[in-house]
Amino acid sequence: MGAGHGHRLFFHGHSAVHRAPAHLKVLVLVGFMLTVVATPRDWYPAFAGYLLAVVAVVLLARVPLLYVVRRMVIEVPFVVFAVLVPFIATGPRTDVLGLTVSEPGLLAAWGLLAKGTIGVMASLTLAATTEPTDVLVGLRRLRLPDLIVQIMGFMIRYLDVVTADLGRMMVSMRSRGMNPRSPRSWPTLARTLGALFIRSYERGERVHLAMLSRGYTGQLP
Repeated sequence: MGAGHGHRLFFHGHSAVHRAPAHLKVLVLVGFMLTVVATPRDWYPAFAGYLLAVVAVVLLARVPLLYVVRRMVIEVPFVVFAVLVPFIATGPRTDVLGLTVSEPGLLAAWGLLAKGTIGVMASLTLAATTEPTDVLVGLRRLRLPDLIVQIMGFMIRYLDVVTADLGRMMVSMRSRGMNPRSPRSWPTLARTLGALFIRSYERGERVHLAMLSRGYTGQLP
């Protein structure tokens, strides 16, 4: 059934990782990420161990490694920023592949890439092995403020609706001969995203009024 079952990031399975309580997986993820962030950037073997640990969990969950790697495209903006850091940072300079870069900037870029990649991969592993509704239940068990959990629940519920609206807008733009990827179309794309924001905001207002008319008092039944 693969990704077609449940949320788009969820990979249907029956492994021990899938069956583990959601609140326990959230606690493990938070603890793991705090450990990764607190690790000094020059502890290279530690980062190798963290990466192996995440890969081991992915394999234990029987989720194809390529399934997780493909969804790490969300990290691209951070990768671009990390690549630029050695060139714009100050400090002693060194030559790497014929280019002069900053040594402190190079170390900072490594730390950003290592910690960011491990964090994204660990988060995607949680998303691939836990349904969003189970995550919300787990957050409630962890005593997260109920209002925040409700907001997250509505975000998950209406994400596909907003994405479908954006898809229809893109089709409309292309049918009029515009290429959204072209820099010439960026002003129009910006106005399109603004219109999508306003439409989504108005939908949220209508949903809220509908909830109030049905007796909503801040607590979902």
